[in-house]
Amino acid sequence: MRIAMIASECEPWAKTGGLADVVDALSRALGRPEPVGLGHDVDVYLPWYRGLEPPPDLVPLEVRVPLGSASDAGRPVHQTITIWSGAADGYRLRLVQHASSFDRDGMYMDAGGDYDDNAARFTLLGRAALEAIRTEARPVDIIHGHDWQAGPALLSLRHRYAADPLLASTATLLTCHNLAYHGWTSLGQRWQLDLPEGVGAVDGVDLLREGIHIADLVNTVSPTYARESLTPEFGAGLDDVLRARGDAYLGILNGIDTSLWDPASDAALAGPYGAGDFSGKAATKVELAARHGLDADGPLLGVIGRLDPQKGFDLVTAAAPALIELGGRLIVLGTGNARLIAGLIAASRRHPDRIVVLDRFDRDEARRIYAGADLFLMPSRFEPCGQGQLIAMRYGTPPVVRSSGGLADTVIDADADPERGTGFVFGPAEPEALVAAAERALGAFSDPVRFRHIQASGMAHDSSWKAPARQYQSAYERAIEARGKALR
Repeated sequence: MRIAMIASECEPWAKTGGLADVVDALSRALGRPEPVGLGHDVDVYLPWYRGLEPPPDLVPLEVRVPLGSASDAGRPVHQTITIWSGAADGYRLRLVQHASSFDRDGMYMDAGGDYDDNAARFTLLGRAALEAIRTEARPVDIIHGHDWQAGPALLSLRHRYAADPLLASTATLLTCHNLAYHGWTSLGQRWQLDLPEGVGAVDGVDLLREGIHIADLVNTVSPTYARESLTPEFGAGLDDVLRARGDAYLGILNGIDTSLWDPASDAALAGPYGAGDFSGKAATKVELAARHGLDADGPLLGVIGRLDPQKGFDLVTAAAPALIELGGRLIVLGTGNARLIAGLIAASRRHPDRIVVLDRFDRDEARRIYAGADLFLMPSRFEPCGQGQLIAMRYGTPPVVRSSGGLADTVIDADADPERGTGFVFGPAEPEALVAAAERALGAFSDPVRFRHIQASGMAHDSSWKAPARQYQSAYERAIEARGKALR
């Protein structure tokens, strides 16, 4: 099967969040030869952002891309751009080079906010991918778009290339990683999309909504979040169009790259370890605590992520005094909401040997926290899937999570199911509920035999991309079948 991924991020070349990890790891799982992968032919189309370090031995392809013109609305202007192709691990990376669009300080925004021409920038990405398929005359079976940035490609495919013999039969899958971001393009900016009149609303185009509507199949990144998003509370204003898709909207749980996240080989740690020998984990905890002036004699609670109310960090701030009172030590790594950071820093000043806040993004330190912490806090208000809880379990660090989205799909409460439990789950998005779950977790920590069992259960959990990749393969087959029926 030939698969074209269209995405705004892909690890390790361009990343602001988990989307990049998913695009890379899924592409490798699909594209690596059997038996380690599924053996498909995978291309990943990605903007060539400023500072991106490309793979070696790139091969150029020039394509003519039609784009809308503000001065001559409705009549596209053609630009010749270069797509650079290089080998990645299991797939071909295709970098779309267009300096005025992508050679900027930020991927989506600068200090003044989102770029005004984001619609044009990501329309160019999608149109370049479609023109590359036409230029090479190698049809693809499916275009797999990710989030609103792929919306223009799916819309162009059906509205501008509907009669193209090479593209008309191409199936589409749209993956919604986070429904909160729609890619709204106002009426005044609509020209950037080069779409026929009648697409979108009278005041503009909601690119994610339009993509959901037009894709042959739509998915999000966990079964529970798929169900939650059908409600007004979690649907981010898209629950109506998601409900309208019926069984053409499904949830496929993300995995993690277990070769990259492996405590037995992680060079960032003080020593390797596994379920049969935790000495490396203990050494990493001692080193981590010493480096930040924490008391290592008690339980260490780790927190990693974007400091945002969605992630429940306000709950962590409110719960911090009670967690310290229960004997915990807290280490927080992340950037984001200034108010949340200020609240955590104020708490750390009151308890410098119990609370440490690292206001930065640091990959190696994140690995040491996943490994060195005894428990991992992830109290998200909503969580499409989440990777932190999967990595924490892989590193023998039981997570304390709110029952939401992918957290509910991946963490088994150790009190509710003592035999299979992998962490501790709570319901209400309230500091008291987080504290109560943490207290249960700390109680288990005080029982070494029981705690080792919980750690081992989490480490045995299969978080690899093996099963999700097969589910995506099945989804592609469904989308191809749906496209065939639509054409007939």
